[in-house]
Amino acid sequence: MSFSAKNFMTILLLAATASLPGDASSQSVSGQHLGALGFRHIGVVGNRIASVSGVTNNPLVYYAGAAAGGLWKTEDGGNFWRPIFDDQDTHSIGALAVSSSDNNVVWAGTGEPHIRSNVTVGDGVYKSTDAGETWHHMGLEETGRISRIVIHPTDPSIVFIAALGHGHSAQQERGIYKTTDGGETWDHVLFVDENTGASSVIMDPNNPRILFAGMWQILINTWGRQSGGPGSAIYKSEDGGETWNRLSGHGLPTLPVGKIDICMSAANSQRVYSLIETGDGVPWNGAITESGELWRSDDGGQEWQLVNHSRDLGGRTAYYNNCRVTPDDENEVFFLTAGIARSYDGGLTYINHSGRQRSGGDYHDLWFDPANGDRMVIGNDQGVHISENRGQSYRAVELPVGQMYHVTADNAVPYNVMGNRQDGPSYRGPSNPLYDNGRIPRGDWHQVGGGESGFATPDPTDSDIVWSSASGAGAVGGIVVRHDQKTRQFRNVEVWPEGTVGWHAEDLKYRFQWTFPLLVSSHDNNTVYVTSQHVHRTQNGGQSWDVISPDLTTNDKSRQGISGGLTPDNLGVEYCCVIYSFDESRAEQGVFYAGSNDGMVHVSRDNGGTWNDVTGNFPDWPEDGVVRGIHASKWDAAKAYLVVEAHQVGNFGAYIYRTEDYGETWTKITNGISDHILSFTRDIVEDPVRPGLLYVGTENRLYVSLNDGDNWIEWTNNLPASPKYGLVVQEHFGDLVIGTYGRGFWIMDDLSPLQQLDQEVFNSSAHLFEPRDAYRFNPRTAPAVMTNDQSDGEGPSNAALINYWVGEEMAGFEATVRIWDADGKMIREMDGPSNTGINRIEWDFRDGGGQAATLRTKPKYADWYDLGSDRERSAGSIAALRYPPGTYTVTLEIGSQDFSQTLNVIKDPNSEGSMNDIMAQFDLAQKIRADQMLASETVNRIEWVRRQLYDLIDIMDDQGGSEDLVETAGTIDAALVVIEDELLQLQVTGTGQDQVRYPGKALERLNYLLGGVTTADFRPTDQHIEVQAILRDIANDAKLDLDALLENELSEFNEALTERGLNLLVSPEE
Repeated sequence: MSFSAKNFMTILLLAATASLPGDASSQSVSGQHLGALGFRHIGVVGNRIASVSGVTNNPLVYYAGAAAGGLWKTEDGGNFWRPIFDDQDTHSIGALAVSSSDNNVVWAGTGEPHIRSNVTVGDGVYKSTDAGETWHHMGLEETGRISRIVIHPTDPSIVFIAALGHGHSAQQERGIYKTTDGGETWDHVLFVDENTGASSVIMDPNNPRILFAGMWQILINTWGRQSGGPGSAIYKSEDGGETWNRLSGHGLPTLPVGKIDICMSAANSQRVYSLIETGDGVPWNGAITESGELWRSDDGGQEWQLVNHSRDLGGRTAYYNNCRVTPDDENEVFFLTAGIARSYDGGLTYINHSGRQRSGGDYHDLWFDPANGDRMVIGNDQGVHISENRGQSYRAVELPVGQMYHVTADNAVPYNVMGNRQDGPSYRGPSNPLYDNGRIPRGDWHQVGGGESGFATPDPTDSDIVWSSASGAGAVGGIVVRHDQKTRQFRNVEVWPEGTVGWHAEDLKYRFQWTFPLLVSSHDNNTVYVTSQHVHRTQNGGQSWDVISPDLTTNDKSRQGISGGLTPDNLGVEYCCVIYSFDESRAEQGVFYAGSNDGMVHVSRDNGGTWNDVTGNFPDWPEDGVVRGIHASKWDAAKAYLVVEAHQVGNFGAYIYRTEDYGETWTKITNGISDHILSFTRDIVEDPVRPGLLYVGTENRLYVSLNDGDNWIEWTNNLPASPKYGLVVQEHFGDLVIGTYGRGFWIMDDLSPLQQLDQEVFNSSAHLFEPRDAYRFNPRTAPAVMTNDQSDGEGPSNAALINYWVGEEMAGFEATVRIWDADGKMIREMDGPSNTGINRIEWDFRDGGGQAATLRTKPKYADWYDLGSDRERSAGSIAALRYPPGTYTVTLEIGSQDFSQTLNVIKDPNSEGSMNDIMAQFDLAQKIRADQMLASETVNRIEWVRRQLYDLIDIMDDQGGSEDLVETAGTIDAALVVIEDELLQLQVTGTGQDQVRYPGKALERLNYLLGGVTTADFRPTDQHIEVQAILRDIANDAKLDLDALLENELSEFNEALTERGLNLLVSPEE
């Protein structure tokens, strides 16, 4: 929609009215009213799979649980996958298990147990009794993360759950749970302490009374991880999990340890392996530590021996440290880390796989078919990998479960979407690929400097320029690059190019966090900001940087030490005391809002000269909160919105704030946000057209507010429950673009109905919204793609979107939308939905197409052809004509009410054709249409008479005595066929591509000609015009020949029929 000053003031007044306290639009509008406003997934190719499982003796069925992208199932061996968990409130699947005694029983544990920052929690366990078609929440809501599920081999009602806990604070819900009634009730059978959860549980495949559990003492906070302590240990049960004994001594470590995994084989369950996190002999907190990685017992856990010290087996232990043993060989062990290693001699030696034997990286789960050790499925950061040959090679499957840290959009037409994907590069791809098939293939996404975290931010005036932060493998010092799309090259312009891998925050000059902000000024595209503990600014393309703020954090040195615990892990992810969110006012240059990951908020009103600490001005401010998002208002420099979350200290509440006085006071605005463990807030953005229209993303939901945040409406529709890490409104198109951390990028096309929804509209029985301007795009040639690629995105329809409101009293009434040209001619009539709330229908810039001929006779020489009970067959279709750019009128008729709005259809800005060219094309297309209609009408008339002739011949043959009339009828039919054969190939049956056997006639050639003439926006060639004239003459001659035949031969034949007392033959017009 284009907004004049008058339009703008109208919207401003409507918004002010709609945001009045007690307004019906805020109190009564619900998600039901927004059902027509669906979302489309645009990419990118996905990544992290946290859990996998298969079905014993069934190589066709597998399940894959994404880290934050839901649960997927294949039933054809991995060719096609479908999401089967999208109607649930959580999308992190940490553990999976399928009952071996009843394959319909499937358990899913939520929350990711592979610990690093930017992993999400869950809300307990779910069970399906119909192989994943439906799910039931079976409780354990507070367990946070489920690391393993074990089902009894013969009794599917007995299940064990290993609960790690959310890990962010002390909690009682950690440990091992058991149910004997299918999850109706649970016993907390193993609890060590409130700081220790279960990282592993296994059941002896030869004796279900024997179980082993790995218990892990772990604390995860924003400023670091502490893995290890006295709570970590191996436990064993010999009575079906009723009681447990802590194993100690007998060769096991005596000093504190960390994460533990346990694995065994059915081939010999006396052989037990345990990967145990130690300090590798490096002092921790001034104390000595154990050294070693892999322990083994050959007598069912009585005695143990250290068999391997190599760090290749455990890797980054909090994130990996997993082992699996093949079911038919107790000596063959797989170790899952960044790579995949295998031992053939019980862990004494190993090989690191590469090439075809290493599919992807960052391995998290592996499942063997218990009945076939050659068949296995792996989940890692590059998807799902299936092997039928014992891991010698894999079939790789990449699902659409991309984890995007942020999202931005440029101002190209159509625009591009950008963001950084976990364990992948910074990506740039189209919102609209302009391909005829409407798909956005993976190849349309490409890197803009690389890097899995941070931002990819376009220049607002030059869409070829993209600034990307956190390039490379993680923050690695705070890399910043400037990428030029024209050359597909980038320049490194890092603020301070000292590598920081392995360094903790306290020792660094600048603390650049894993996903630090990067902002290009909306006032000056040459001014770019990034943040460490300071705000940095460049005005010369990154050649140099100025520090324009003091340290805007607490600078708490106690939270800047080594992260990881027994196994240090310093990649910048847990750097504390950094500016985590930053924005500049769009209303006034030099007004800045900055928020840190240790709960500090500052405001500058003098271009960074001075900074005001406003942290103490927030009501109900969460302790140790992370300021996740700040959005400075477009309308008022004093106004800003802020979201903060504190889930990494065990506070899962929603915190959203608004200021209207530069942060001197703040109002908490969370009314309507669900009370759920995944309700902590991730991002907020203001609509750029309507003041007070806001969008906020939480860990599992999207919300919209029509009254400046005073009330929130859940807006889910088909949007998966993955974390909503980033939101942006592309202003020119008025689209909401969402970056999810688990299902890639999504777009809701056309926010105009929300921008116009006010009190008057809400109270009305019906209303037609002013449509946004619609681009009449021309399709582009498509690249080579893989068919049925499930990572493909969905492009928008090449159409104008027509939105209208239907009140409750008009719901269900017939709704008719019509399109009229500037001369008042109706182009298209469409039946639309009439549901309560906003309704949407599309106009593809075309009329309804022409009326094709209906054939009532069989193809020539094809007596076998079955015409069906209606004795009809199609002669094909007459394509709808695409109308040119211009001004049109849209009308809505519902009940007895009529509404009207103007629609502007805009020429494709990438088109080579001029408006004169387009009109010349449209003029010739209309002439071709007229020729098609004339030819089709002639064929219809012929077929009508021929059908009657055949029926009459059948009657006369049955009665006998009319051989002369039968002969005359045959002569007339032959003459009709001669005329018809000039217009349509009568030998084509439409089967076996038989159109290539026989030459096409006038109608086929007119269809072909129309396709060539209407390519893009080009003026017709002289040849197009010449061929149209030839085909027009054929159609005209055929009509004249038919008119003469009907007037003469058919009239004489009817006279003969009258004399014999038979019914006359009639033509359609009679």
